[in-house]
Amino acid sequence: MDRRRLLTTGGALAALSGVLLARQARASALDDLVAPWDLKTAARQAWLYCLPLVEMATTRSRMLGPDPTGMKARVNGFVSMRDLAGPATRTVTTPNNDTLYSSAWIDLAAGPVRLTLPFTGARYFSVALMDMFSNNFAVLGARTTGGEGGSFIIAGPRDPAPPGAIRSPTPWVWALARTLVDGEADLPAAHAVQDGLAIKARPGRMPDQSVGRSAAWNDYFLWAQTLLEENPPPVTDTAFFRRIAPLQLGMTGGFERARFADSEMGQVEQGVAEARQALLEPRGRQLVADGWSYPPADLGDFGQDYDLRAAVALGGLAALPPAEAMYLRAIAPGGGPIFRDGRLRLRLPADVPVDGFWSLTMYEATDQGQLFLTDNPINRYSLGDRTPGLARNADGGIDIYIQRTDPGEGRRANWLPAPAQGPFALTFRAYLPKPALVRGAWRLPALEDLDAAPAAPAVAKPAPPPAPAPRRRKR
Repeated sequence: MDRRRLLTTGGALAALSGVLLARQARASALDDLVAPWDLKTAARQAWLYCLPLVEMATTRSRMLGPDPTGMKARVNGFVSMRDLAGPATRTVTTPNNDTLYSSAWIDLAAGPVRLTLPFTGARYFSVALMDMFSNNFAVLGARTTGGEGGSFIIAGPRDPAPPGAIRSPTPWVWALARTLVDGEADLPAAHAVQDGLAIKARPGRMPDQSVGRSAAWNDYFLWAQTLLEENPPPVTDTAFFRRIAPLQLGMTGGFERARFADSEMGQVEQGVAEARQALLEPRGRQLVADGWSYPPADLGDFGQDYDLRAAVALGGLAALPPAEAMYLRAIAPGGGPIFRDGRLRLRLPADVPVDGFWSLTMYEATDQGQLFLTDNPINRYSLGDRTPGLARNADGGIDIYIQRTDPGEGRRANWLPAPAQGPFALTFRAYLPKPALVRGAWRLPALEDLDAAPAAPAVAKPAPPPAPAPRRRKR
C-alpha cells in the first residue's frame, strides 16, 4: 500500500472512530435521561410531580364536602358564586376579584357529558377545562368559541365520542367558569349568564376524601398512588416513572410503605423535606423585567415542566394559559414575590395592551406560600380599568398607590390597600392580552418606592473645549 492510500485509509478510520465515539456519547446521554435516581431524589421529584394531583383532589373535596366556607360545587353540575371573591374566599389560592366563578367537577367514568354555554355577547366569559394534573386542556368562551354560546361534548380518555368532541386526558375534570362583572349594578346580568351554564350527564360518583399536602410522606404517596391509578399519567411521562422506580410509585403493585427498610425511610423523608423547601424558594427560570415576573409560555398547560406545575398548584391553582390571561407578579426588593412593607406607586399609561381588561390585586401571604384577599377599611381588593371614580392624569394614565395607610386627599381614589400588618403580594392580571404583551414588546412599568430617598440631581458638567481643527498638509 502506497503512502497516499495509507494516509487516506488512516483518515477514514479516524473519522469512523469519531462517529462511533459521538454515538456512544449520545447513547450515554440518552441512558442518563431514564436512569433511575437514588431513593432520596426519587422521593423529592415524585412528591413535586404528584402535588398537582393532590391539590386538585383536595380542592375537589373541599368544594364537594361539608365545608361551609368558600365556593361549593357538585358532581356533573355547576354551582355559582353570586358575589365577587373576598377575604373569606379561601377555597382556591390567589382568587380574582374581577369575575364571578362557576364551578363543576365532571365525572366521565359513566361516559361523555354535554356542556352548554350561554350567550354572553361582548362580555368576557370563559370556561377552563382542567384535567387532574391541573392542565387546561381546553378553554371555551370569548376568545375561542365566541359569545354566541353553544353545546360541546366532553369525553374521557378512552370513551367512544362523536367527531368534534373535546377529549379529556383524565376521567375527572374541573370546569371553572369566569364571568366578568362591572360593578354591583351588573350583577343581575352576570347572574343570568351563570344560570345559562348546564351539564347533561349520567349521575356521577362521590370521590374519596383527599389527603392533603401536609400529610406524612407515607400517607401522601399512598393517596398519590390511588390518584395515579384513577387518573393514569400520559405516556409522555413514562421516562419520569422509570427515574423514580426506587420509590415504586405508579408501578405494578404500587407504592407500599412496608417495602422500605428503616434506613430507606430516612432517605424518603429527606427527599420530601427537600421538595417542600423547594416550593418556598423563588424559581430561577422566571423572566423578570422592571420588577415584574412574567409567566412562562407553558403556564396552565405544563407538559413536562413538573417543577413549575407544582409551584403553580401551590400558589396559583387553576391559572389560565397566557393566551387567555397573563398573570404578572411584583418582585420585592429582596427578591421573590413577598413584600414586607413599603409605600409603592404604579404609574400606568393610558393604553394597556389588552382586548379584555386589566386589574391589580392585593393579597396577604400565608406561611405556606398561599395568597388570599385581605381585609381593609375601604373593602377594595383590586383596582383596574373598570374601577369607578379613578383619578386620571392629563395624558389619561393612572397612578395607583399601594400602602397600608390612607394616602390622603387627592390619592385616596387610586388607593389599593395593603394588609394592616404582615407580608403581602401583588398580582397584575391582563385578560385577553394583545400580542405586544404576550411577546414582550410591551412591559409593565416598574413600581416606585415612595419612601426611597430621592436621587441626587445630576450635576451639569461643562462641555469640553472644542478639539482643534486638524492642520492641512501642504501638497
